[in-house]
Amino acid sequence: MSSYFAQLTTEMNNPATIAIDEVDTRDMLMLMNDEDQRVPLSVREEIDVIAEAVDLLYHSLKNGGRMFYIGAGSSGRIGVLDASECPPTYGTDPALVQAYIAGGDTAIRTAVEGSEDDSEGGARLIRDIGVTADDVVVGITASGSTPFVLGAVRQAREIGAPTIGVVTNKNSKLSEICNLCIAPVVGPEVISGSTRLKSGTAQKLVLNMLTTGVMIKLGKVYNNLMVDMKASNTKLYDRSIRIVKQVTGVSDVEADEALKKAGMQVKKAILMLETGVDAEEAAAILEKHAGRLKEAICEEKTNLTAQANKQEIVAGRLLPQAADGAQTGED
Repeated sequence: MSSYFAQLTTEMNNPATIAIDEVDTRDMLMLMNDEDQRVPLSVREEIDVIAEAVDLLYHSLKNGGRMFYIGAGSSGRIGVLDASECPPTYGTDPALVQAYIAGGDTAIRTAVEGSEDDSEGGARLIRDIGVTADDVVVGITASGSTPFVLGAVRQAREIGAPTIGVVTNKNSKLSEICNLCIAPVVGPEVISGSTRLKSGTAQKLVLNMLTTGVMIKLGKVYNNLMVDMKASNTKLYDRSIRIVKQVTGVSDVEADEALKKAGMQVKKAILMLETGVDAEEAAAILEKHAGRLKEAICEEKTNLTAQANKQEIVAGRLLPQAADGAQTGED
């Protein structure tokens, strides 16, 4: 056995679950649940590094860069899941957040034996998908030693792309070659070495924070509402109506009408209702504010208030003149 793997906490035996095969079903599940409680706390210990990673990603994406998840096995599948949810949730171009798994798309459903050990395959993938120095590559591996992921990260570094590691062990091989390494230590797994359990949960929580944090900073959230979502099914259309109503206070009918005029774009519909502009004007205002709805509403309302005040001042100056004219006419 490699000494590297022997020292990994995720490969160690968990004394708390040593007799998990001897207890009844409820106690078995309680043991699992007890261990799961450790996961969010381990992620919290990494908040400062996660914040750095979010800021790094934000800087890249706002300047035209892209985000690439690279993983293998369970780690790769978690990356694919997170990336695939960005377009419907935040209305992003599928190219903005991409995910790749060792063994290709087949490996999402079926294990492709040996693919994760292909270091050159990881490096080749980075070249093939056209990663540039403007992009960010996020390598995901519980052990921090998967050759496919290490090869991809090394190649990304050679290209000049910033790199982030997501692992569940300290002092990993991945941490040595990444610009930032997020490493929540979840301890030995319930079933020794089964990193789809606590490690997978921790990775999912971290990836949730990375993409959600970046999308908030990119202005794709208003308060805590997903105003850039795509109403691609009945549930999401209903949610769109409710979001427009919640922000603007209009009725179902008015929200539906505004959404249709806005081409089913929630942000645009809200801006139209809040400021009285038409769809074309709303699009231009949003573009000016890089899609930041709150900023757009605030500035437009400020402009409207300033215009109204100016008109009142002008009207106030005209009134005495009119009164004088009327008086002169009487004389």
